[in-house]
Amino acid sequence: MSRLNTRTAIVTGASKGIGAAIARTLADAGAAVAVNYRSDAAGAERVVADIVAKGGRAVAIQADVAVPDDVTRLFEQTRAAFGPVDVLVNNAGVATFAPLTAITADEFQRQIGTNLYGPVLTTQALAAQDDIDGASIVNVSTAGTLQHPAYGSLYVATKSALEAFTIVAAKELGPRGIRVNGIAPGPSVTEGTHAMGWVGSELEAASVAGTPLGRSGEPGDYGPVVAFLVSDDARWITGDVVLVSGGQR
Repeated sequence: MSRLNTRTAIVTGASKGIGAAIARTLADAGAAVAVNYRSDAAGAERVVADIVAKGGRAVAIQADVAVPDDVTRLFEQTRAAFGPVDVLVNNAGVATFAPLTAITADEFQRQIGTNLYGPVLTTQALAAQDDIDGASIVNVSTAGTLQHPAYGSLYVATKSALEAFTIVAAKELGPRGIRVNGIAPGPSVTEGTHAMGWVGSELEAASVAGTPLGRSGEPGDYGPVVAFLVSDDARWITGDVVLVSGGQR
C-alpha cells in the first residue's frame, strides 16, 4: 500500500476505540496525525504517546466537532503543527439506543450535532484550505444503516444522513481532487460497547451468530481500510461507503 509520509491527517474522536486505532494506523503508514478529542484528554495523550514512541508524528487537540469555532481552531492548530490538512477522518460519534418514544429534543440535538453537523463543519474547513493539492475524507458510519436495529432509530438516521452527505460531497469536491468515502463498521468491541453492557451479552452472541466471519469487530479491523481509502492506491474511489462488518448485513 502507498505510504502516507507527506500527508497530514485529522482523526476526530480519536482518544479511544475505532478512532484511536485509525489514528495509530495512519501514523504507522507515515502520516502526521492530529488526535482530536472532546473530553478524554488522557486517552488522546496516550494515543499520541504510542505514536511518538514508534517514531511517528502526532499531537492531541481538543475540539467539539459540533461547535464551529472549535473546528476552526482544530484546523488552525493542526496546520500550525504539521501543515495543510489533506486527510480527514470523521469518526467522532455519539449514540443512545432507546425506544422511539424516549427520544428527547436534547438527545436529538446531541446526536445530529456530533454525527452529522460535525462532519459537515470539518469537511467545510478542509475544503476552505486553498493550499492543498487534493485530499481524502473518510466518514465513519455504521452497518446499522443496512440492518436497521430496533431502538437505534435516531443513531441510524444520523448515520444514514452522513452516508448521503458522503455521496453528495464527493460529487461537489471531486473537481478539486478531494475524494470523499465512508466505512460502515459492524458491531465491535470498544470501550463504548463495554460501557453499554453489549460485550458479553446475549445481544453480542446473537450478533456473532449472524456474522459470517464468526466474531465481533475489533478497533484494529478498521484502520487498514481507512489507510487504503486515503492512499493513492484508492485514487479512483470516491462517493463510496465500504461495509466493514465481517459479512454481517
